[in-house]
Amino acid sequence: MGPCVCCKRQHCPHLALNGKLTRQDKRLQVDCLTVSCVSPGPRSYLTSTMTDRFDCAYCRDNLHGKKYVKKDDKHVCTKCFDKLCANTCAECKRPIGADSKELHHKNRYWHEDCFRCAKCYKPLASEQFMARDDGKIMCGKCSSREDGNRCQGCYKVIMPGSKNVEYKNKMWHEECFKCFDCNQPIHTQSFMTKGDNFYCAACHDKKFAKKCFHCKQPITSGGVSYQDHPWHSECFVCNTCRKPLAGARFTSHENNIYCVDCFKTDVAKKCHGCNNPITGQSSRKQCFVCMIYVANKLGLPCISTECKVELTDSVLCLLGISCTNIMASDKL
Repeated sequence: MGPCVCCKRQHCPHLALNGKLTRQDKRLQVDCLTVSCVSPGPRSYLTSTMTDRFDCAYCRDNLHGKKYVKKDDKHVCTKCFDKLCANTCAECKRPIGADSKELHHKNRYWHEDCFRCAKCYKPLASEQFMARDDGKIMCGKCSSREDGNRCQGCYKVIMPGSKNVEYKNKMWHEECFKCFDCNQPIHTQSFMTKGDNFYCAACHDKKFAKKCFHCKQPITSGGVSYQDHPWHSECFVCNTCRKPLAGARFTSHENNIYCVDCFKTDVAKKCHGCNNPITGQSSRKQCFVCMIYVANKLGLPCISTECKVELTDSVLCLLGISCTNIMASDKL
C-alpha cells in the first residue's frame, strides 16, 4: 500500500479494518478519515473527529467522534487540553482553549482578542506592534509617544510635529508652558525666570520689579536713581516744563525736581538789588547795597535813591547800619 493520500504518512499505529481504510480505493490514516473536519488548530496541532476507538492520553476517554488536539505526539481531548495543556494568556491570565486562536511572541501567549495595545487597546493581531522592555505590547503610534520627549508640565509624551517649547534642553507642550503666577500659557511672549519657575513679563514686573518713586509702577528697563529712589526715565522730568532730566543738570525744591531754567524762573528767590534769581551762596556781594527800599524796610527816613555802598561785615552804610542786619533776603 502507498502512503496516506491526506497526510502522506506510511504507517499509523491505529489502523482499522485490518489495516486497510480506504476511500474511493485510496488508503487513508484513521485520524485523516474525515478530511472535511481537519482544520488548523491554535498552534501546529490538529483538531479532528475520530470515527474509531481512540483514547485521550490523559483521561482515557474514547475520542471516537470527538474533537481532539494533538500536542507533543499525544492526542488529548479538548477538555483535558484546556485544563492541562493550554497556555496561559499573558493579558487576562486565563487558559487559551483549544477553540481559541492563540498568538505568541518570545515565549508569551495571548488570546487573539487580548493581544491589544496597552495604551489605546487597539487590536494588534494583524498590525505591527512593539514589545517593550517592561512587557507591554503597544502599537507603533503609542510606542513612539511613550519613547518620545516628555513634557515637563504634564509629563506626557510630546508627539513629533506638535507645538512645543524648548528651554535649557527641556521640553513642554506649548499649552503647558505657563506663567507660575497667572497660570496662563506664555506662548511666544517674553518671559523671565525666578528659581525653577517661569513668569510672563507682566507678572514678573508686578511681583519682582522695582517701583517708580513717582508713578509707583514697575520699572521694566532703564530707569534713574535719585536719592536712593528708582524712577522711570520718562517720569524723571522737570515739575514745570516736563523736560526730561535724565543726564541733565537739575535741582530739587520741596520734593519736586526742576531743570535749571525753571528753577531760576519760578522757584529761586530774586535779589532785591538786581532782580536776578539767587541760586546759591555765590551771589554777588555788590547786589547787597544800601538802597531806598532797604531804608523803607527798616523804617528809616529816605536819604537817597541809591547810595551804591557795598555792605560787608566791615563797611557800614551811610546810615550807620551794619550789613548783617539787611543781607539776609528773608528779612528784606
